[in-house]
Amino acid sequence: MGFGACDRSLEPEPNQGFLPAAPPPAVGCGDGGHLLTSLYGALEGEIQWTAEMLSCEGMPRPDDAGARLRFAGTVGEFNVAIIIAMPDLEPGAAALELPSNVTLIEEGSGRFFSTAGLESCWTDVDSQELLEDSPGVYAVSGALYCIAPLGEVNGESSVSLRELQFAGLIDWGSD
Repeated sequence: MGFGACDRSLEPEPNQGFLPAAPPPAVGCGDGGHLLTSLYGALEGEIQWTAEMLSCEGMPRPDDAGARLRFAGTVGEFNVAIIIAMPDLEPGAAALELPSNVTLIEEGSGRFFSTAGLESCWTDVDSQELLEDSPGVYAVSGALYCIAPLGEVNGESSVSLRELQFAGLIDWGSD
């Protein structure tokens, strides 16, 4: 190796990092996937999405700190994504009153609405059932409740959610 040349053997391949890759999310909503709620405030509308009307993803959070679910669809003229993060959720477990963070994104606009912490929203997970043909993938259903609106990040408006009912999939990995 000449002067100024560098040994590229230690560099990661393109699209690879030095950290292990996170498990891929469960993509799809499952047969009974849905999201039902009403939005009030800066974004308003009824959400009655079924599996055919939305996209879903579910995966463990970083450092195995629970799971997160992402649901996306349209509300009127807006493309919206709702992310529910449940730091205390465990694979296969039902649970009541899990502290949760919620983020609502008006996609393509740069508008984000989110909880400030774990004090204002919680989730009741009614069930997590292992899918027979997909190791580590669970069908999950439950309801999210918030006692305060989601504040706009970098803004002054907010969005309130009525009880949010959901069903989707979480890929906990096949370990």
